[in-house]
Amino acid sequence: MSTYISSSANRFYTALESAYGSVGSITATNRIPAIKLGIQQQVATGTRRDKTGSRTFAGVPSGVRRRTDFDLETYLTSWDKTTAGPGYGALFQAALGGSPVKFGGGTAASSTATGRLGFGAAHGLAAGQALCFGGEIRFVAAIVDAQTVQLNAPFTVLPAAGAAVTAAVTYTLATQLPSVSIFDYWSPATAVQRLLSGAGVDQMDIVVDGDYHQFHFKGVAKDLVDSASFEAGASQLQSFPVEPAVAGFDYSIVPGNMGQAWLGTGPSRFCTITAGTITLKNALDTRDREFGLSGACSGVRAISPGERTVTAAFDLYARDDDATTELYQAARQQSPISVMFQLGETDGQLMGVYLKSVVPEVPEFDDGLNRLQWRFRASRAQGTVDDEITVAFG
Repeated sequence: MSTYISSSANRFYTALESAYGSVGSITATNRIPAIKLGIQQQVATGTRRDKTGSRTFAGVPSGVRRRTDFDLETYLTSWDKTTAGPGYGALFQAALGGSPVKFGGGTAASSTATGRLGFGAAHGLAAGQALCFGGEIRFVAAIVDAQTVQLNAPFTVLPAAGAAVTAAVTYTLATQLPSVSIFDYWSPATAVQRLLSGAGVDQMDIVVDGDYHQFHFKGVAKDLVDSASFEAGASQLQSFPVEPAVAGFDYSIVPGNMGQAWLGTGPSRFCTITAGTITLKNALDTRDREFGLSGACSGVRAISPGERTVTAAFDLYARDDDATTELYQAARQQSPISVMFQLGETDGQLMGVYLKSVVPEVPEFDDGLNRLQWRFRASRAQGTVDDEITVAFG
């Protein structure tokens, strides 16, 4: 007997593609705790203008171009640090481009209040890579020597000699971007199942200090495939992929009030942030408007990113301390500052986002509440080569 389908009776999976539009294989470890997945596929060809002798629409011919857009939202959740990365890591790799780099951990030998950290052996770290200690995540701002690094900000509690510095996986930028497959399975099994092939992330938002920490991914896909209308050969598949055996899916959601903010040239820790959003835009072109892209030429389709835009927007309560005043002076003088948000406060539930050089916009003054707020709008990050933003999980 047919029945209505619950809007919560679905499961999401993501996987990197080896080639654009070639659907990746998935296992239970590829499952992600998404909030929602919106998909819109529509005809991308102009309106027919031929005169038929009546006002009746004569229809659209088969084979016209179609555009597929998607919008996926998910929470920051706990993850198993023994794996290669969190389940939604493929989406971050699709947004940033670089392959994830994992630091396996080490033993501290020395540390200073200025953020210099020494190891008892060669650390093997690179600039921009992340590491964790005591429920905090930090990024390597510079390599001092084979056993010493300079962190972007000091740990709140300095690691003592012999203390364990724990693992983290870091996602960095690259000039070219990979594509991902996104799977949307529903219960009962007789319902329409969907997958997106050739999904490219055009915009990524990291939202700080909501009810929960959230990630938004928006972009365009090569095609939308479903189990109801599937034909052999679609997205290079001979049959619609079967969902992996559904295993226990145990995770914790991280409250949006948990974390840290480090801003400024110092930088200084700010405990007055009321909202924040880090946005990355890739200006994607999917190369779907070129003549003859069908049949033998279909293999040349790809996603082509344009100039990258990375911005940081944040609100904070104004104070008359030095750190807050320095932020305003940097905005007025157009001087770059570093911006780092740590989301979460527990090992295995940490996420860090680091922008090493941001030119802050002059803040707007919002005096509509009891306390004065400064609103820094979409301040753009800059860099040298593919280094405006780094994201890590620990």
